[in-house]
Amino acid sequence: MKAYNQNLRQKIINAFRNREGSYRELVKRFHVSLSFVQRLIDRYLDTGLIEPLPHKSGKFMVRSLGRYR
Repeated sequence: MKAYNQNLRQKIINAFRNREGSYRELVKRFHVSLSFVQRLIDRYLDTGLIEPLPHKSGKFMVRSLGRYR
């Protein structure tokens, strides 16, 4: 899934800082999930950052090349 853009993140933070609604009202206004708003605001309050976290790579599947030669 693609990360929400910086502009949307900033709008949500601005609305939160201006006390323009509860988390659930921000969810409805910006058409995002409640968990996204909660995580975004928590990270903003903890670190002051709103940028998306870097993608964490999963384990790579190692296959035997013998079968594909």
